[in-house]
Parts: sequence; C-alpha cells; structure tokens
Amino acid sequence: MARRPVAWVGAIVLLVEAVGIAMLNWFLGLVVNKQDMSLAGLDPHAMSVSTWIAGGLFGLYLALCAFIMLRAAILDRAPGRFGRLLLISAAVVHALLGAFSVGLVGWPAFAFMMVVLGLIVLTLVAYDRKPDEVADAPRTGTGAAGGGAPENGAPQPA
Repeated sequence: MARRPVAWVGAIVLLVEAVGIAMLNWFLGLVVNKQDMSLAGLDPHAMSVSTWIAGGLFGLYLALCAFIMLRAAILDRAPGRFGRLLLISAAVVHALLGAFSVGLVGWPAFAFMMVVLGLIVLTLVAYDRKPDEVADAPRTGTGAAGGGAPENGAPQPA
C-alpha cells in the first residue's frame, strides 16, 4: 500500500506550507509597519506584531501537523488520538481555506488546498485500523445479543 509515501509527501508539503505561511505573514507585517496603515483606529505597530504572532502560530500549527504525518510515515503506524484530532482539524482548515481561496486568490490556490486536504485525508484513512486488526482484538463482551457463552467456559447465572 502507498500509505508511507503519501504520509511523507504530506509531511513535506505541510512543512513547506508552514514556512510559506510564516514568511507571508512576516512580509504582510512589514508592509503594514512601513506604510503606517491603520484599520479603524488600531495602532499600526500592534497590527504588524499581531500579524507576525498569528503567522508564527499558524506556521507552528502546520509544522506540528507535518511532524505528526512524518512520525506516522517513519513508524508506519497510525497517529494517536491527539495526532488524529490535529490532522482532522488541519483537514477542516484546508477545506475552508480552499473554499475561500477560489474567490480571493483563484483556482490554482484552490487546487493546492485540495491537494493538501487530499493528502491529509488519505493519510488518516490509510492508517485506519485494518479489519484483521479489529478481528484480532480481544473481546470483552459475550456477543451482540448478550446470550453467548462466557470465554472461560463457566455456566452463566440465570
């Protein structure tokens, strides 16, 4: 199965995107700072600093998602609960950004967002538990209807 290469490519793309987002916000913060732009009376310095902080946090978020996918590719194992939640949130973010980018940036940006979304979702689905792993898992109940014999062979109380 091609789950390891998909996770590798997804991790690389997310890492490149993290650096790109951080650099874009750094540049936008510089533009706001140099031009003394103000929005509704806000301090331009506060706007540029908040842009840098937001870009750094979003870049770290994407880098953490890339690390989760890279770890899944190296270990060839599904991410844990936190990693899955993080990747699911990244998939939702990319779906929303893809929808917004059609009107604001254009179809190439939409296509990039959908490729990243596909890589994340494919990684999540490919590392899902396999049916044979579910079948090998220990059973804790006595059957679907509750009427099966216990595993140790002892009779059930009436």
